[in-house]
Amino acid sequence: MRTRIIFSLKNRGAYVPFHHQYLLAQFIKGVLIFGPEKDYQQFTQFIFSGLKGQTKISRKGLHFYSSKVTLVFSCADKPFLDYFLAQLFEQKDIMIGSLHLTPESFEQEEAVQIAEAAKFLCISPIVPIQAGFNDEQGKKFINPETDEFSDLLYDATISRMESTGKYTAEQIAAFYKFQIVPDSDYLQRIQATHKKFARIYPVYDNDVKFEVRGYTFPFTLYADPEVQRFVYENGLGYFCHKGFGMLDIAHNDSIKKDTERELVYA
Repeated sequence: MRTRIIFSLKNRGAYVPFHHQYLLAQFIKGVLIFGPEKDYQQFTQFIFSGLKGQTKISRKGLHFYSSKVTLVFSCADKPFLDYFLAQLFEQKDIMIGSLHLTPESFEQEEAVQIAEAAKFLCISPIVPIQAGFNDEQGKKFINPETDEFSDLLYDATISRMESTGKYTAEQIAAFYKFQIVPDSDYLQRIQATHKKFARIYPVYDNDVKFEVRGYTFPFTLYADPEVQRFVYENGLGYFCHKGFGMLDIAHNDSIKKDTERELVYA
């Protein structure tokens, strides 16, 4: 269930880093840790986008000049989602980077139809390798047009689906079809203009910083519709609850401009 959260921005012109998901992850963790429901303090089955609004670029990052700023938050567990929104809207003054925000309203996004083949856009970078502190393996580059890239993300997806406890062993075994096919024209255009579709990003775990490589490009996923729905609602790859792996369906008009902006900044 994907929810668009709208904030009022009190200080127009304030900024956040280009990749500011780690700031959002720290804030969300704080909301959960200091909330009254102890069972949700370590809950990780959710994803979220970066902040959206009218922005301008400087060396400092993204400066926001719109009166409203939005965040897309997704979670398949409705009780948790209701709890998180209730706790969030108790926070009247929120600082993300230098942005001074106040939660104003939220709205559910319309459900989308997903078949066995769907073209996705990356709202936030995909991390195909699990990594930790002092682990250089997480920064390894893997060609997204190889089977290795698909296989790593398949393993991550199946592991996360199993961890929810919502699927039987027979269902999991039936989800063997899984292939990611990147948009090769897009990759060629990016490389021709000397831009990057794979970058190193910071991740924080218990306030300890380490780094991972994230990928941002359009791709077609061939998989069972239930798997497609899972990655749409829960993200693709690792560290989704830290702001990575959020996807959207291509040609979805409500997010088209925001997603294109994310592709430029990735």
